[in-house]
Amino acid sequence: MTDAYSNRKQIIKILILSVGILFIVRLMYLQIFNGDYKKAAEENALRHIVQYPARGLVYDRNGELLVYNDAVYDIMVVPAQMKNAEDFDTAQFCQILDITRDVFDSNMTKACKYSMQAPSPFLKQISKETYGALQSNLWKFKGFYAQQRTLRHYPKPIAAHLLGYIGEIDEDELKDTNINSDNYYRQGDYIGKSGLEKSYESVLRGKKGQKVTLVDVHNREKGRYENGRFDTAAIAGKNLYTSIDIKLQEYAEKLMANKRGCIVAIEPATGEILTLVSAPSYDPNLLVGRVRGENYKKLQDDIAKPLFNRALQATYPPGSIFKVAQAMIALDEGVITPSTGFPCDKSKLGCHNHPSAGCVRDAIKMSCNPYFYFTYRRMIQQGKYSNDVRDSHYGLALWREHMLKFGFGQRLGLDLPNVGSGNIPDTAFYDKWYNGRWTFSTIYSNSIGQGEVTIIPLQMANLAAIVANRGYYYTPHIVRFYGEDSVRPSEFYEKHETGVDPEYFEIAANGMYDVIHGAGGTAHRANIPGIDICGKTGTAENIGIDHSVFICFAPKDNPKIAVSVYVENSGAGGTWAAPIASLVVEKYLKKKVERTDVERQYMEARPCQSLPLKRVYKKMKKRR
Repeated sequence: MTDAYSNRKQIIKILILSVGILFIVRLMYLQIFNGDYKKAAEENALRHIVQYPARGLVYDRNGELLVYNDAVYDIMVVPAQMKNAEDFDTAQFCQILDITRDVFDSNMTKACKYSMQAPSPFLKQISKETYGALQSNLWKFKGFYAQQRTLRHYPKPIAAHLLGYIGEIDEDELKDTNINSDNYYRQGDYIGKSGLEKSYESVLRGKKGQKVTLVDVHNREKGRYENGRFDTAAIAGKNLYTSIDIKLQEYAEKLMANKRGCIVAIEPATGEILTLVSAPSYDPNLLVGRVRGENYKKLQDDIAKPLFNRALQATYPPGSIFKVAQAMIALDEGVITPSTGFPCDKSKLGCHNHPSAGCVRDAIKMSCNPYFYFTYRRMIQQGKYSNDVRDSHYGLALWREHMLKFGFGQRLGLDLPNVGSGNIPDTAFYDKWYNGRWTFSTIYSNSIGQGEVTIIPLQMANLAAIVANRGYYYTPHIVRFYGEDSVRPSEFYEKHETGVDPEYFEIAANGMYDVIHGAGGTAHRANIPGIDICGKTGTAENIGIDHSVFICFAPKDNPKIAVSVYVENSGAGGTWAAPIASLVVEKYLKKKVERTDVERQYMEARPCQSLPLKRVYKKMKKRR
């Protein structure tokens, strides 16, 4: 009996000791090795409040402010605190915030679903004026506090397409490793959605800070944690210094009022964008603050498509401005010479009445369609092969290789998102369409910038810059440098050569000079007294009324500005786009416009409306 009880005692001791050891091991694991409970305890005792940085400012080329920040506030709520508050005056609270009781109830329901104890946004982006009215009464509304944010503000209602806008980050962007690779963003954060705001998001956004405060079991703040030892200050984003001339931008937008189309102006020597206009446009302040969602939908539903950036995304047939590039490539390939002449044979392509062009310079001046038909034929069918199909394949591949060096058929590398590339068709393109059985006679419309050729207006302005530089260009860009250390992106200073002899571009420059100043030129309306402006008109065929196209640069020697203008559904290039482009040039070079009658005429005209062009012209003549 004694031995039996003795064994039982040993077994009980072992069991008790084993249980004790298990408890000790578990406690060691929970308290020393596993940080989950420690983290949960800290989260119950501390509140980490994000300190949002101010976004970088944006300036024009002369130091004028294009975008700055305005303080706004998010009203945060801890539902448990508010629920326990006595005598909460809901009516006064709603009156101060200018919201209805339904909005109050709806927002509180969302906050309660999120968490009763943790803070969440109750009302976002209230103005500093509204916050001022609330602040003096905030002590009455337990459970609510304000968190400061900043919103963008635009001193002038211009340049919406190039500046862009910011908005709340969405689920797809949060999950996108290219956008959120460093886990910087959280739900409710704001991010650049378009324009410079998107392209330079990582530069503009700055770095978040945090403030750590003590809270009690009811999530009420009790002061700073360890006297702010773990607080970090937000670091403001870097400022952008752009190449945009705000006065020229504002003027160009006025010229494009009541029109559909675009204007792009480049400084040829640097590739810096001086102005970029897409019409119709909108006031960028419409996409700021609590009204952003409502206004965005209105703009999106607008039949005129004001959100669409025609200067960078619209692919148009270039029309006759393309003849300049055609001539340069043909000269470089040796299929024509500067003195080559062709008859103005209208049986090949329709043309306006003018003498036959006896040289390249005259062909550019008179914009002779048959001349460039014959030129393109020599380029495509060079006689390298006896088989016409094979010969045409060879010629087109060579032609396309040259066109790519002009920046066509590819994205130019502009520092804005969603830039189009246009289309310079290759042999595979036509092989697919015609089962490999095609020749020059199938594709001759390309000769005059029609057919399957399309380019974007940015590329048109770049073509003018190439001629201005006599054969090369720099990557078009908008930001000159950013930050206090003046960082200059190196890719914008790479020189792109077309490979065509500068001597041939001198012929192009002279021909473009004659377009405006010579007898038989197509753009006399673009003449600016005292300025040697060189240009090329285009009329792009379209279903309905044709599009008006013009490119130019000035002065002829040592050019300071190159411009492209595209006015949809307005007719001939010399009638609409050319005078508008010349006004932009005059404004930039002279700092004022002396031809006020021309200015008034084209600012007030509405060529894109349903009114027939003849009646528009009559009205314009009466105003003279």
